[in-house]
Amino acid sequence: MDFTFTQPAHARLITDGDREVTVSASLRYTTEDPLAVFVDFPPEATLDGERATWTFARSLLDEGLGAPAGRGDVQIWPGGRGRTVLEFHSPYGVALLQFGTLDLRRFLLRTYTVVAAGQEDVAAVVERGLSALFGGV
Repeated sequence: MDFTFTQPAHARLITDGDREVTVSASLRYTTEDPLAVFVDFPPEATLDGERATWTFARSLLDEGLGAPAGRGDVQIWPGGRGRTVLEFHSPYGVALLQFGTLDLRRFLLRTYTVVAAGQEDVAAVVERGLSALFGGV
């Protein structure tokens, strides 16, 4: 049986000119994809007015809470004074957000109570991915 939980979070979007805009987000974890974490943004927090979800490795979040981590589309690093920076790259540009480190750490620890690190059922994830890729064949 799959299990999913979400945790509300507030972030500060860093804009041009170093202005900060508070945005709402939800941190989400599901046993259906135990290696990943999801950050969901509501329509009012996106450029196109559509809900947006960023998906990245749970291990990346864990690593980024202590030191700069990631390459490519998602990068995470400690931002000082109880903040952690998440940088998202898309074809539309870059979003730089600061989250409360304690909120992210609390979320991450909760994911480990559901599925411990190293105990992820990778075979099931691969099977679902292949099934989706090949249309359930």
